[in-house]
Amino acid sequence: MMKDLSNYRKSYEKSELLETTIPEDPIQLFHRWFYEADEHEGVDEANAMTVATIGLDGFPKSRVVLLKKFNEEGFIFYTNYNSEKGKAILANPNICLSFFWPVMERQVIIKGVAEKTSSYVSDAYFESRPDGSKLGAIVSNQSEVISSREYLDTKLKELENQFKGKEIKRPNYWGGFLVKPIEVEFWQGRPNRLHDRIRYHLEEDYLWKIERLSP
Repeated sequence: MMKDLSNYRKSYEKSELLETTIPEDPIQLFHRWFYEADEHEGVDEANAMTVATIGLDGFPKSRVVLLKKFNEEGFIFYTNYNSEKGKAILANPNICLSFFWPVMERQVIIKGVAEKTSSYVSDAYFESRPDGSKLGAIVSNQSEVISSREYLDTKLKELENQFKGKEIKRPNYWGGFLVKPIEVEFWQGRPNRLHDRIRYHLEEDYLWKIERLSP
């Protein structure tokens, strides 16, 4: 049955985005927006982001993952390097990250180049995880076909017994990706669909060029 959504409309009126009130560096503006989202009672997981890649089959694919760190260098998330996502990034590191905070009528879209984090960074994050999450990373051959849910549960119990009282080390196939941004667009909903779109583009001199885009 088809559902017609043509009459789904909303007027965006909560904020504005002006060149006169933004910093020269997009990471500073992202920092401001992220913590405003994180403190907003209507945002459940401010660090949830969509990662878009070009797969080995040539098709784009998007999925939601959790941002774990950001700084002037870029944005870090963690995954299984042998997963569909991991293989796609290693084959083509040009990816896109996007954040959508609907209650704030805001989006951030980041084009960047991904690279593996150092073993030290990946080890430090893995060590900070609860034991259940550590074992989950070992149990799951991410993106591979499995026979049933019971298969995962059984394998987890086996590993729980195997590592009882022992240190759980990070497997080499699991770790972080650092996405170094080359373009960051901030989108703020405005009335009459005349949204504010401010784009930062990294120039050859490593300075950011700021442009307003038509909505």
